[in-house]
Amino acid sequence: MNYTDVITGNNLNKRFGKFELDVPELHIPEGFSTALVGENGAGKTTLLNILGGIRRDNKGSVTYFDGKKIDDDGIMERIGFTGTRNYLLPHWNGKQVRELSDMLFDSFDKEKFDSICKALNIDDSIFGPKGKCISKLSDGNIMKLMLATVFARKTDLLILDEPASALDPLMRDMLSDILRTYIAEGNGKRSVLFSTHNISDMEDVTDYIIVMDNGKVLEQGFVTDIKEKYILIKGDAEKEKAASEFMISAHAGKYGFEGIALSEDTERFAGMDVSFEQPDLFQICVALLKQNSKLQMPVL
Repeated sequence: MNYTDVITGNNLNKRFGKFELDVPELHIPEGFSTALVGENGAGKTTLLNILGGIRRDNKGSVTYFDGKKIDDDGIMERIGFTGTRNYLLPHWNGKQVRELSDMLFDSFDKEKFDSICKALNIDDSIFGPKGKCISKLSDGNIMKLMLATVFARKTDLLILDEPASALDPLMRDMLSDILRTYIAEGNGKRSVLFSTHNISDMEDVTDYIIVMDNGKVLEQGFVTDIKEKYILIKGDAEKEKAASEFMISAHAGKYGFEGIALSEDTERFAGMDVSFEQPDLFQICVALLKQNSKLQMPVL
């Protein structure tokens, strides 16, 4: 598929002790929603902080909107960023969040912000004359507050770190609707990049996916292409040993096994009496991450 990059990264590198983020090449397509998937500690937040201009101590280069730099005139105005819980200072109240956002961004609309906060049912006790600190809010309400600050602006790119993790199921579903609307109203010029450790929550709003593990990119591409690249294999339990030789990962149960393999390897399963299905993103991501994960099943 032909597309223009909204973000292009080259030779991105950042070390923290024994951990190293190492991404030689990164392409985020314009006009689409991109999911950055990986285990906790995979480097997702570090990468998003670099792409969002929050970190400046990394090696490599990042360009936006066809070659522009983060400090070029008007670029930060076009980018909406939400971080982890501590992205907003805990002693701030809602009024301070509103006033600071208005001071920092020319396109911030106070009335729209208030309307979004009301629509998302954010605890209004943070907005009064003696508004309580946002540290008193639940994680879900803090995330909704951060989302309200970016949706109250005129932006062309959203970079969202784990936006769904703290939200309840109803709000996660609404967030997907909001992101789809945001992109649709941009006429191909609005883009979203968000991280998640559970793609099942956001699969229906994911057009492009990047799978990370231990600071490196394992896989990336448009969802339609990724689903064609891999195949879900199912078969009887006694076939699992022979079939696993050609699979990326497999899971055996009482009544059979299933696993993920490359679609180009389906001929290798000839004569094994197995079935083939199209996997979902969750199954593909888990299979890829299992290859290098340090997780082990504990003895119970």
